[in-house]
Amino acid sequence: MGMPITVEVIDGTSPVIDNVFGYLDAVDQRFSTYKHDSEISAYNRGEILLNDLSTEMREVLQIAVRTKQETEGYFDIKRPDGTIDPSGIVKGWAICNAANRIKAAGFTSFYVEAGGDIQSGGLNGQGHEWRVGIRSPFNTQDIIKVISPRGHGVATSGSYARGQHIYNPHTPEKPIQDVVSITVIGSDVLEADCFATAAFAMGSQGIYFIERVAGLEAYLVNAQGIATQTTGFGAYVCHDQFR
Repeated sequence: MGMPITVEVIDGTSPVIDNVFGYLDAVDQRFSTYKHDSEISAYNRGEILLNDLSTEMREVLQIAVRTKQETEGYFDIKRPDGTIDPSGIVKGWAICNAANRIKAAGFTSFYVEAGGDIQSGGLNGQGHEWRVGIRSPFNTQDIIKVISPRGHGVATSGSYARGQHIYNPHTPEKPIQDVVSITVIGSDVLEADCFATAAFAMGSQGIYFIERVAGLEAYLVNAQGIATQTTGFGAYVCHDQFR
């Protein structure tokens, strides 16, 4: 998927781990816009018609349509050149499905992370709640906040790792410069991923949008290094994070 992936299953055996990585590899083969022979690349070239797309591709495109409506058009997988790039959905969608595969195999304590998007469940190897560190967008060696997701999904969108790869669909010609990162906690990592992308595209107003959406919390860092969090975000913060 073009990024480091971590999968930990407490008391899990190698078959379930192999199953998860095999699934993620298949997702990459189907959805990567960097692979000439992927399904999404063939669709963008007009070699596959909408009705001939795989069930997985149609599912992702349907999620994209719904999320665009839910985010006032700020989440849009249609690029300025007219092609489709579902990357803003696929990572969270794949992690969520990977977690479901682990649970279907009978394991309840696990951690799946890809590119900073996380789905966890149960307890870690020490019998404690899983903890997730939010990195400083100015120095990724520093952790500026530690949270316990408690089964919720966590996703971060920003420009500090990959540069300006997210844009405002309403003004695509203007780079987003007032915000450098936003971390969203959602019911699962798919929801968190989609809304983190949309909220970042909104710039400094994204945190207020998340505040209005039931079930979502967020932590935003602006270009001046000032952090703003939604009213319920503090419930997930580990106050003994540096002990």
